[in-house]
Amino acid sequence: MERSVILIGATGMVGGLALSLALEDPAVARVTVLGRRSVGVAHAKLREVIQEQFLDYTSNAAALAGHDAALFCLGVYTGAVPDAEFRTITVDYTLAFAKALRERSPNAAFCLLSGQGADPSERSRMAFARYKGAAERGLLALGFPRVHIFRPGYIYPVTPRREPNLGYRVSRALYPVIRRVYPNVGLPADDLARAMLHAALHGAGEHAAPVLENADIRALARTLGEQTS
Repeated sequence: MERSVILIGATGMVGGLALSLALEDPAVARVTVLGRRSVGVAHAKLREVIQEQFLDYTSNAAALAGHDAALFCLGVYTGAVPDAEFRTITVDYTLAFAKALRERSPNAAFCLLSGQGADPSERSRMAFARYKGAAERGLLALGFPRVHIFRPGYIYPVTPRREPNLGYRVSRALYPVIRRVYPNVGLPADDLARAMLHAALHGAGEHAAPVLENADIRALARTLGEQTS
């Protein structure tokens, strides 16, 4: 059965890769992208909808209907914006979209790009962990039939890009070496995108729990690689 996928965050690193994979996937008949600007891609499967802000989807409610799967890849780097704005983007944007989608596509599977260390109890001293955890907890409470929450560690870029800060430049340089000793410190961005799309369309294989930690994502991506080799 051909599927309809809706994607938020397609101009980002992981979302962009997920979009490319979805457009190439024969199981996907339609891809709807909501964003503030065009992704700059022309494809027969692609429908772009301009969404000026991410707290109210009333004006684009029709675009949320009839989807089988959703991928929410929208986010911002820690420290890139003030704390209040970081929380709004991380928690409020996620749940506003999820609630609107639940009304229009109640049977959709929902995949959320979260992060390693997310704390749904919100007891962590780290704002990143608390806010990611709050988004996860709120999403699970909405009652989607299937939810997959991805908690990657460091996401290694597989395409050229300008790193947001010195820490990320150092991480990119060191990751190929560190991963040999600590394989679960992170994973390549394309492996993450591939695992997310597969989970959205087909489920996460033997992993029944909604949360996939870095090791789980790597295992799923490795399985997918074996299937296509």
